[in-house]
Amino acid sequence: MSLHRVLGTAGHIDHGKTTLVRALTGVDTDRLPEEKRRGITIELGYAYLPVSGEGGALEQVIGFIDVPGHEKFVPTMLAGATGIDFALLIVAADDGPMPQTREHLQILNLLGIRRGAVALTKADRASPERLADVSAQIHALLAGGCLAGAPIFPVSALTGAGVDALRSHLVEAARSLPARAAEGDFRLAVDRVFTLAGAGTIVAGTVHAGQVAVGDSLRLAPSGPAARVRSLHVQNRKADRGQAGQRCALNLAGLAVDDVRRGD
Repeated sequence: MSLHRVLGTAGHIDHGKTTLVRALTGVDTDRLPEEKRRGITIELGYAYLPVSGEGGALEQVIGFIDVPGHEKFVPTMLAGATGIDFALLIVAADDGPMPQTREHLQILNLLGIRRGAVALTKADRASPERLADVSAQIHALLAGGCLAGAPIFPVSALTGAGVDALRSHLVEAARSLPARAAEGDFRLAVDRVFTLAGAGTIVAGTVHAGQVAVGDSLRLAPSGPAARVRSLHVQNRKADRGQAGQRCALNLAGLAVDDVRRGD
């Protein structure tokens, strides 16, 4: 059975979160026309990085949740960060730590996320002295918090410098993470709801506890209506069962798309 891990980005607007995720995975997580037009992330974005082991067999799938960095979208960032295994804090070398860098870090502290790394982006725009200065600022900012001592990787999504080293670190970190317990009642925190032609209502999110399988009956909280799982995807792949620590998309019978909201 392959491993499944969920990684979330964090950091100030325009520090290159989405661009870096694209460099790491090949997936552009900005899917809305307004995001393309304005050049900023507004909604949560999702990407998946399949990792092959010896012999070419699928070893693990790392899920990336890319969050918006603008101060108006902090609740959206919180919805994406809840339930992640690993945080990738992103700080631009030209700006250094900024207001949402600190605010997002506070959210990670409150969520108790203890594993992470820092990507020092736009490294091609900075001198070695500037990179050293910003790295020192980051170490000071992290001191005493949940990501104290996290490694810092200077990267440039434009030139590709440092991207392979960061990707390798994320893969090794994913391998070393402890497995989530799958016991207890199933609970998924909804961060996206949509419809597909011929399928109906789809809810997606990170599984916080328990297991779910095709055919299971679920209840939407807090409003209370019941639903049945028609089909499901785990880490963007069709599956029969999902469990705690994975991102799942559930095709539900018995619920209209307007019945469900983010946070249910």
